[in-house]
Amino acid sequence: MMTTNPAAERIATPPAAPATQTPKSAIADDMAMIRAASELTRDLVNPNARIYWVDFLGSAFIGYAGVAAAILAPSTAWMLAAALIAVVALYRAGSFIHELTHIRKNALPGFRLVWNLLVGIPLLIPSFLYEGIHSLHHNRTKYGTVEDPEYLPLALMKPWTVPLFVVAAAFAPLALIFRFAVLTPLSFVIPPLRRVVMERYSGMIINPMFRRRPPEGDFRRQWAWQEGGAWAWSTLLIAAGVFGWVPLRALLIFGAIAAASLVLNQIRTLVAHLWENDGAVLTVTAQFLDSVNVPPPGLLPELWAPVGLRYHALHHLLPGVPYHALPEAHRRLQAALPGDSQYHAANYRSLPKLVMNLVAGSAKGTAG
Repeated sequence: MMTTNPAAERIATPPAAPATQTPKSAIADDMAMIRAASELTRDLVNPNARIYWVDFLGSAFIGYAGVAAAILAPSTAWMLAAALIAVVALYRAGSFIHELTHIRKNALPGFRLVWNLLVGIPLLIPSFLYEGIHSLHHNRTKYGTVEDPEYLPLALMKPWTVPLFVVAAAFAPLALIFRFAVLTPLSFVIPPLRRVVMERYSGMIINPMFRRRPPEGDFRRQWAWQEGGAWAWSTLLIAAGVFGWVPLRALLIFGAIAAASLVLNQIRTLVAHLWENDGAVLTVTAQFLDSVNVPPPGLLPELWAPVGLRYHALHHLLPGVPYHALPEAHRRLQAALPGDSQYHAANYRSLPKLVMNLVAGSAKGTAG
């Protein structure tokens, strides 16, 4: 699950000069690692439908039960406890949008439809915002360049970029309501606005220079019904608040839970990569080393980087391996590759240290 565009023009300052280190563009491919990754994981590429459905439906059920419990809670303490459960569970359920971009067509019949009905539209993050976007991030020649919608050299930018990046996510629910309830209908009666909405406000992106192309074929139909559903739901939410159909307190609690789940995802996004590329085309190994694994024994990463996202570097090496098979793929590669393999260089221990490294790196880059 990626992020919405956070006040893009304000954070798109030119990268500062990097600290003295080997540039990512100078890293050659580690062919032994790449071959091992391919050969040792050939039997892990098929998604297990039972795992997907049970995990997703269970997470969604717990999440919405937490929302209901928070709304009906008899005290502030119980409300906060229920809300915390709801945030973590809905964040996990929402993270399956990432899997939707990678699973083969017809591999999990009905999963995309049900995900959008239960999570995508209710949280105003329908999958068309991510499908067709995330694949560019995995493109061999686009990763980390101006054509990558999911990349900014955050480690080379101003220090205030990092906190702004996180704070912006707290306002995403309001921005999404405006996008679908206001811009969607207006854009259909004002053609030039429709072009702008499709190019700039129809994707989970962080690169303000990226412009999205219009959808084609079957994806155009997917986009149409998902955007229509998001418009109907966002309009209903506004009407419910204006006409008092639902208590304002309930709407605010639901909105706060949605905002918190997006903030959590934004923090996770901060440590998905090292964000050190200055726009050059990178080798597969360089892309891998600019990405992050936070493997066991730590347990907390399973909460803040769910659905396989704790193995983000490995995912960039093996994007076709489903999330539930990534732990086994990591164990095999960890055991098979020697200590001097580049594979081990992408493994980290904790989120706080990664965030501190990013902040320190941006400060150092600015000073340089």
